[in-house]
Amino acid sequence: MDIDTVLLEAEDKMTAGTEYFQRELRGVRTGRATTALVEHVKVDYYGSSTDLRELAGITVADATTLMVKPFDPGSKSEIVKAIESAGIGVRAVAEGNAIRVSVPAPSADRRKQLATQVRKMSEDSKVVVRNERRDANKAVDALLADKKSGVTEDQAKRAKESIDELTKQFTTKLDELAAKKVAEIEEI
Repeated sequence: MDIDTVLLEAEDKMTAGTEYFQRELRGVRTGRATTALVEHVKVDYYGSSTDLRELAGITVADATTLMVKPFDPGSKSEIVKAIESAGIGVRAVAEGNAIRVSVPAPSADRRKQLATQVRKMSEDSKVVVRNERRDANKAVDALLADKKSGVTEDQAKRAKESIDELTKQFTTKLDELAAKKVAEIEEI
């Protein structure tokens, strides 16, 4: 292993942590209807727990309403039950061949809770990034200690500076994502 490999692996893992945070943010309710709210709701479909997105087409009808169109009309009642019991604070009503999901605006207290949740998720993601920094720094130190690797102290120092720059870059991005989501949540 060489320094470039250590840097690439650190960047890849930091990117993966940031992408995971972005995916998690999509599921946080803001009062605006988004398909990510119900995509991963588990539905008991013929004895197996299946994601809703695999059983139905989900679209945004307007700012506060989602339309769920089951591929199998016989699964409509199971889908309604699953959405109601998912604990995401939405109401599902069967209408003809589709299900209308109403997304009410969260209360002020709920918005504060959601904002706190987003900040905590951001901090957890920053911990992942910092752990990657620690692991990459350890790998650089190991390369420096291994005389066969041919890594000089100057190269190790530059590598650690690059790792710190990567860490700053990713933590800044996580802060920006969290601030954007918090602003979206607090918007009435």
